[in-house]
Amino acid sequence: MNLNQVTLSVHNMQQAVEFYLKLGFTQIVDTPHYARFVCPEGEATFSLSLCEEDILHNTTIYFEHEALEDWIAMIESRGIRLLQAPTDEPYLWREAIVADPSGNKIKLYWAGENRLNPPWRVEKRYTGE
Repeated sequence: MNLNQVTLSVHNMQQAVEFYLKLGFTQIVDTPHYARFVCPEGEATFSLSLCEEDILHNTTIYFEHEALEDWIAMIESRGIRLLQAPTDEPYLWREAIVADPSGNKIKLYWAGENRLNPPWRVEKRYTGE
């Protein structure tokens, strides 16, 4: 099993597409109501769906980059404002926070080995009970 994608709802497709292109993603689908992007590394994708209704933003999406500080400098030079500068978090990730034009919360981070193997890692599986 693998995660295919996450779709974010947006109010203005043009503004949202411009924002994610500035973050460094490559757009692979372009319609007036739907856009899809591929990440620069690996095969992960995410998409945007136009939503004219009020949007409740309870989801946070995370994008990982080993050269976090360089990435942050690049996107700031492209006019993206940080809500939180890169910060060393107690869960051993270094994170910055931005929001897209529709208010979706985006965390830009680097966790290294701690992403999948933090000191408190557990491994639970379904046992049929």
